[in-house]
Amino acid sequence: MALRDTATEIVRRLQTAGHSAYWVGGCVRDSLLGREPEDYDVATSARPEQIEALFPRTLPVGRKFGVIIVLEAGHQFQVATYRAETDYQDGRHPAKVTFTDARADASRRDFTVNGLFYDPAAKQLHDWVGGEADLRAKRLRTIGEPAERFAEDHLRLLRAARFAAQLDFTIEPATLAAIRANAPKIRTVSAERVREELIKLFRPPHAARGLELLRESGLLEPVLPEIAAMVACEQSPDYHPEGTVYNHIKLMLANLPPDASPSLVWAALLHDVAKPVTASRDPETGAIHFYGHEKVGAEMAEALLQRLKFPRKQTEEITAAVRHHMQFKDVKAMRKSTLRRVLLRETFPLELALHRLDCLGSHRRLDHYEFMREQAEELEHRPEIRPPLLSGDDLKALGVKAGPKMGKLLAEIREKQLQDELKTAAEARAWAREEIKKRGQDRLVE
Repeated sequence: MALRDTATEIVRRLQTAGHSAYWVGGCVRDSLLGREPEDYDVATSARPEQIEALFPRTLPVGRKFGVIIVLEAGHQFQVATYRAETDYQDGRHPAKVTFTDARADASRRDFTVNGLFYDPAAKQLHDWVGGEADLRAKRLRTIGEPAERFAEDHLRLLRAARFAAQLDFTIEPATLAAIRANAPKIRTVSAERVREELIKLFRPPHAARGLELLRESGLLEPVLPEIAAMVACEQSPDYHPEGTVYNHIKLMLANLPPDASPSLVWAALLHDVAKPVTASRDPETGAIHFYGHEKVGAEMAEALLQRLKFPRKQTEEITAAVRHHMQFKDVKAMRKSTLRRVLLRETFPLELALHRLDCLGSHRRLDHYEFMREQAEELEHRPEIRPPLLSGDDLKALGVKAGPKMGKLLAEIREKQLQDELKTAAEARAWAREEIKKRGQDRLVE
């Protein structure tokens, strides 16, 4: 059964049992916008125990708030009792929750476009908050007084920017003014919740718009101060005709491929993060330099990603892409072995995708990108290059002692392999035997 059909059946079952029930929130909004909802939420007059009695498989994830997860046809549906929430004391959690009716439930929600209720059985829309008109106007507006809505949950400040970017809506002036006035309060929200909103905000195709909305709303400085510093950071026009580092980043986000991973998005955001702190100007020529910005940037990127509680593996790969991104300007002059080491890095696909964006966000020349693509394709047809020809055990079999000298010998063999000077294990062993003789048996061999 299709997701929509299952969601309709849940509403019907509640209604047949004598309860009122509606689809609510994002699924209604997206359906009216002609988009396929990713999930369906249901609001109902049924109390938690009545919901659990009607459906055989449930999870009491937020039972005290009236929220039950219903498991049907391999999908999860949030089914929640109509409720009112009052006395928010920490910018997130209500101290008091009371069960109420549908109209009051609508009035507690964040934005008008998320406060629409729809009865799929009767095919009837219920709009108690003016959400339908805002949808038509492509306008994001809070339900009720903006300052009150943002005081209830400070994450709504960031969600407003995310929804406006995602839906390509404008933020209604009073709502935008309230975001600007309350922007510093976003610092009280947990890093995990902020990270998840930022990941959604920076998804293509709306990532560049998301960045601009953060800036316009005053949220960029308290959420990502390192990127806010890029706004006034000028670059040499010879290399960056687009102007500031901020403009460069925005253009990169605008060129993200539709399937861009979060790692690519954040590598683009952070690859030049150290330019503001490493900027210097030549007193004679006036040229702007950012010496070592890739190394300092890797450290700054790691600190930022750790602050936002990104997973360790993801932090490492993004940081590696930041650290190595300047190497691509030299690829055509590299020794074959050096080039192949770049190609063989685990993070090379991410680094290559980042380099493409780096070019598209500035001079738009893709010759080094195409060169590296060709080199990578050529290497795919040389699987023997990937594993080293010899291991430490192979050298031990030749009588070489374990230690730094063995490591040096292995590194030399690997270098010659990557230079195509040694192509088989037999050639490598023969070369190693000769080297052992040359360097003196007493120094290398047991």
